[in-house]
Amino acid sequence: MPRASRRRGDAARRHADTVRFVLFEARPDGLDFLQVVRATDLSPKQVRSGIGALKDEAASRGWPPLTCAWAVGYELGTDRAALEAYERAVVSRKLNEFRRFITGIVAPHAAAHPGDKWV
Repeated sequence: MPRASRRRGDAARRHADTVRFVLFEARPDGLDFLQVVRATDLSPKQVRSGIGALKDEAASRGWPPLTCAWAVGYELGTDRAALEAYERAVVSRKLNEFRRFITGIVAPHAAAHPGDKWV
């Protein structure tokens, strides 16, 4: 039987509730990752799990999204400028990741094995 995702487990939901509570208390300011760890008394791994679960839960329940910016840290909210900046940063990071994957992995694979169907 396949194991359920850690983000959907009871522990992850408890961690998400803790992270959400701490971020609501910090509003309107955000908290960086280490501040969230200190404020929640959770381990860094538990905070990461809670952040992932909180993003999933916020999307499914229609709560304000969780964003992260270098200058502000993690924050909950619907400020248009913050959401646009976060979306641009994520898209830019993903496009850069895909570009590096194509130029660093796929292109050399295609050059080394030109008849490979996978490429």
